[in-house]
Amino acid sequence: MNAILNTIHVIGIVPVIALDDAAQAVPLARALAAGGIPAAEVTFRTAAGEEAIGRIARDCPEVLVGAGTVLNIEQCRRAVDAGARFIVSPGYNEELVAYCLENGLPVLPGCVNASDMTKAVNAGLEVVKFFPAEQSGGLQGIRALAPVFPKLRFMPTGGVNTKNMLDYLRDDRILACGGTWMVKKEWIAAGAWEEITRISREAVTAMLGLSLRRAVLPRTCGEGEDCLPQALRGAGLDAGADGVIEVAANSVERAVYHLGRQGLRFDESTQETEKNGRLAAVSLAGRFGGFTLRLVRA
Repeated sequence: MNAILNTIHVIGIVPVIALDDAAQAVPLARALAAGGIPAAEVTFRTAAGEEAIGRIARDCPEVLVGAGTVLNIEQCRRAVDAGARFIVSPGYNEELVAYCLENGLPVLPGCVNASDMTKAVNAGLEVVKFFPAEQSGGLQGIRALAPVFPKLRFMPTGGVNTKNMLDYLRDDRILACGGTWMVKKEWIAAGAWEEITRISREAVTAMLGLSLRRAVLPRTCGEGEDCLPQALRGAGLDAGADGVIEVAANSVERAVYHLGRQGLRFDESTQETEKNGRLAAVSLAGRFGGFTLRLVRA
């Protein structure tokens, strides 16, 4: 998969931003990044969109910024010149898609029917935007079409929020979710950056869904003797040669990315993958209080 698309996948959530004042772009981007979402799809439907993209690209290089509501090649050129690293359009425009592919630009055209998805697949696209998602059948609508296009993935946008986000993200065909619930216009207008950071952090926490799976206690008794008391068996505890604490995550890939942003490091030699290449488990580097911490897929 394209590196930028893969980054969108591990971030998991792409805020869709419409700004009327470009001066709000940088503090907004920093508020999102502080909440764990270093990404922004800035729409071209406002006069400030182009300048806002430029400011984020220049002053917040840690934020993956793209242009949304791009309707034609001329807008695409302006967006890229401003610093956009990916292009999102509300519908399928063959000229725009062809231009992006010719120039190595990740593009996610809006597709909610089999005809447009057929065009996307034949053009060589890996991902499309499913927009407007909830109004077009939501996850069930995607699942009805997905089997016909087995290599296509989707970024649902429109009606997605913290309550239904997990329904989408638990499906392997979903690249990420786009949404506006953490960037409400009234919060942006009021400069409520701390609130935006708080809502973003809540969304990331819900997306990762980290929880204790089980603890494997180290044996400290005689060889071959299980030192775990009978009363504790079946309570998520076990006994083994080494101490291991397993933490379940909805997506190990996303957990590795987001925990890595907080300074945690992982031992790649401990990775386990599933047949489809999805990361199933990995251990953190080092030991913690004598235990190995291991992330596993929920």
